[in-house]
Amino acid sequence: MEYTALYRRYRPRRFDEIRSQEHVVAALRNAVREDRVHHAYLLSGPRGTGKTTAARILAKALNCTAPADGEPCCECESCLAIDAGRSFDLHELDAASNNKVDDIRDLLAKVALGTPGRTKVYLLDEVHMLTPGAENALLKTLEEPPGHVVFVLATTEPHKVVETIRSRSQHLELGLLPAGELALLVADVVADAGLDVDEEGQAQAVRFGRGSARDALSALDRVVAGGITAEDSSTAELLGALVASDAAAALGAIATGISRGREPRVLGEALLSALRDVFLVRMGVPPEQLSDDDRARAESFAESLPPAAITRALEVLGTALVDMRRAPDPRVDLEVALVRLATPPGGEFGSAPAESPALDDLVRRIEQLEQALAQGRPVAGSGATPPPVPPRPSRRGPAAKAREILAASEAPPESPADTASAEVAPEQEPVPVAPAPEGDLPDRDALALAWGDEVLARLSKKAKARFAMGRFTEVVDGVAVLALPNKPHLVRCTELVGEVEGALAEQFGVAVPIRLVVDEDAIRPPPRPGVGKPADGKPVEEVVDEDEEESIDPDELVDADAVVGSAVERITEAFPGVSVVEPD
Repeated sequence: MEYTALYRRYRPRRFDEIRSQEHVVAALRNAVREDRVHHAYLLSGPRGTGKTTAARILAKALNCTAPADGEPCCECESCLAIDAGRSFDLHELDAASNNKVDDIRDLLAKVALGTPGRTKVYLLDEVHMLTPGAENALLKTLEEPPGHVVFVLATTEPHKVVETIRSRSQHLELGLLPAGELALLVADVVADAGLDVDEEGQAQAVRFGRGSARDALSALDRVVAGGITAEDSSTAELLGALVASDAAAALGAIATGISRGREPRVLGEALLSALRDVFLVRMGVPPEQLSDDDRARAESFAESLPPAAITRALEVLGTALVDMRRAPDPRVDLEVALVRLATPPGGEFGSAPAESPALDDLVRRIEQLEQALAQGRPVAGSGATPPPVPPRPSRRGPAAKAREILAASEAPPESPADTASAEVAPEQEPVPVAPAPEGDLPDRDALALAWGDEVLARLSKKAKARFAMGRFTEVVDGVAVLALPNKPHLVRCTELVGEVEGALAEQFGVAVPIRLVVDEDAIRPPPRPGVGKPADGKPVEEVVDEDEEESIDPDELVDADAVVGSAVERITEAFPGVSVVEPD
């Protein structure tokens, strides 16, 4: 006697025999009972969840001679013919192999023909495999078929079905069966068929099924034929290697899995699925399809891997699986991905970034600096060492020289007496500060060395622009003397003296009072633009309207980036092959 596979022998024959798809069963049965059957249905879901079975039961219910409450009787000639696969009322077409335009045209040419039953049902399986031409050929008939025709489209990838077909169909989604429901199904089949399978064998069938009724019954067939098979432990070994940050163990697990006949892509997909289970368990939403053994394994690994590490592993493995499709040797992509996960730079795979002591110390130091700055006090003694400031270009660049020239041109002419008396007038002097012990202050060389590279970097943009032209000349009587180009510039800098003293205190760890003076060695301004030279060679002052001169704020000038190079170098790079001609 010919043996029939368990999934075929125990295929549901009525709507109420379909498990865990109540919403689909209710929609189809109510439509038959109330005579409101749609002209086209789209059934989607993972493999082995009952799409083809639901379509066949719908065809039986629509052509049954004695339906009861939307259910077929399964005893009349029409029902028996559909169960046996010899009915003219149900036409099944595998769209994966009959996906051309000619195949669909041949089907549509026979749509209007009558059949023995009341309704002709067309079942197109894997409809997402149709070519664009075949989809376009199907559209018009699918939207307005003859009154006695119903289309049922089945697919495992509904997102690949074009929107024009989905909009013409009533979409019903089938889901995977929970592990408990699958265990009940396996137990019922074992009892009804009188199979000699213990609980361990049934648990293995449920575990291999992973939510698919057909896969579970196929696994049960395998258990009956050959007993409990040794499960491939490659996935568990790979997870253990990732937790232990052992790249050698990960490579060994891949080699073992391939030697057992598993393809590299299958190993990667199994590991990705196991990591997803671990991630969902760690986040508190374990999948319903997990068996007890799989759930226990996921929980044990979830305790060892933080969510950040699991997320990174999912991303790296997902990218590797995509790259494996085009790789000449897919095993290499999988091995590289696992080595990256097992030996990541900067720490072990199982350590969370937030738990790093260095990161915790850095966060603490930043908080201390922010509090000190918010309170307006120096942070040198706060216990946090300021990070080193990268070297900055010298402030005595072209922009600084331009500032001095513009500032000097804006200042009124100074008499020799004013130049000799360089200090600020009594009414313009800043509030006097108490001198500090001279032994605790840095000397003039230390101030000059730290001024351009470090102290100025701590100032605000406004203060930095004003004090960039200053230079320390001496330290006398516990006060540092800071020279500025001219009186007007000195007056503008007076209001920001406190900020400069705070930056110096932060740099040297001691209060450094400063006194502003006019720099006697400041650069004198060149001849103004209005000065011309007549034919006799003597300079003559031209009449220039001051209102027409462009007003330039010296504080807005900045030095060019020394790293980029001069204008001549940049032009030479832009035009290869040119040569620079030196002037005579």
